Amino acid sequence: MTSVTGSSPRGPVRAWGKLPEELSARVPVEQRGPGLDRDAVRLLVSRGTEVSHHTFPELPRLLRAGDVLVVNTSVTLAAAVDGRIGHARVVVHFSTRGNDGRWAVELRDPDGRGTTRARAGAPAGTEVRLSGGVRLVLEEPLSARADRLWWARLPGGDVPALLREHGRPIRYSYTERDQPLSAYQTVFALPSADGAGSAEMPSAARPFTARLVAELVSRGVQFAPVSLHTGVASAEAHEPPYPERFAVPEASARLIGAARAGRGRVLAVGTTAVRAVESAAGADGSVRAREGWTDLVVTPERGVRVVDGLLTGFHEPEASHLLMLEAVAGRAAVDRGYEEAVRRRYLWHEFGDVHLLLP
Repeated sequence: MTSVTGSSPRGPVRAWGKLPEELSARVPVEQRGPGLDRDAVRLLVSRGTEVSHHTFPELPRLLRAGDVLVVNTSVTLAAAVDGRIGHARVVVHFSTRGNDGRWAVELRDPDGRGTTRARAGAPAGTEVRLSGGVRLVLEEPLSARADRLWWARLPGGDVPALLREHGRPIRYSYTERDQPLSAYQTVFALPSADGAGSAEMPSAARPFTARLVAELVSRGVQFAPVSLHTGVASAEAHEPPYPERFAVPEASARLIGAARAGRGRVLAVGTTAVRAVESAAGADGSVRAREGWTDLVVTPERGVRVVDGLLTGFHEPEASHLLMLEAVAGRAAVDRGYEEAVRRRYLWHEFGDVHLLLP
């Protein structure tokens, strides 16, 4: 099966049920106690249906020389900007930079608690007055299947400069308070020349520290950087991802190929890294340097061609990401891991604990 466009079917009902609200990670781990660093999170490891419990600093001892970690270098943008349509207050989430200079955006209503809620769509031609006195013009929906995201233009304006001066990180209702942009950057983040980046943090890589990366390298684990600029997720509808910009450099493609030809495992750090590297893979699993837009949705039916394992956060029962986890590890392994994560009170979302799915 080739890449899937449009809506993908919802996954079946999950045996582990609804996520308990108290398991949402409300602040970054380093704010939960004195002396804590980003790596002070728990690590659940699944090997098939076998589950073991660790802390993240144990990761180097769980990997082996020759393994390749595919990491996403996309920076997180300060993608939320206040605005007004007429007298009504809105929040604009800048999602994705298009090739023609337009940006895909989502309009949200402020909820009075520092976060936002879904807003009904606005007609084409709607003008939004943004902080800093600039205006944004909605031109057309990003997709014929929904009007949540719109292509919009900032006449005479500079979106990266607007975000640097007036933006803040997108914050969801399960978090406790606003955080500085630095809390949403990973150790692998590299600025893009055109100001592109991710509307939401590639959060699986958040627990890595420079110290931990150095230990992994000293043990023979290698890193293959790729980029995928992730757009705004639908917190309400759990839609499959829209097309996103990605790049797999030549050096990373060769490193992945060498691991596959030898005894190394290719382990993706985050679902965004899976999407990028699988988008650059041929039917035989060979990876070549490639960049552009990907509409690939990784499902159990399509399977994976390159990735042997995955390090990822914990996703809600309705999330389309779970289909990707099943493609990598199988339904039984995912369900078993999640049942154990709920039972052992692992924390969810971008500031939460992490899950390593190994062959």
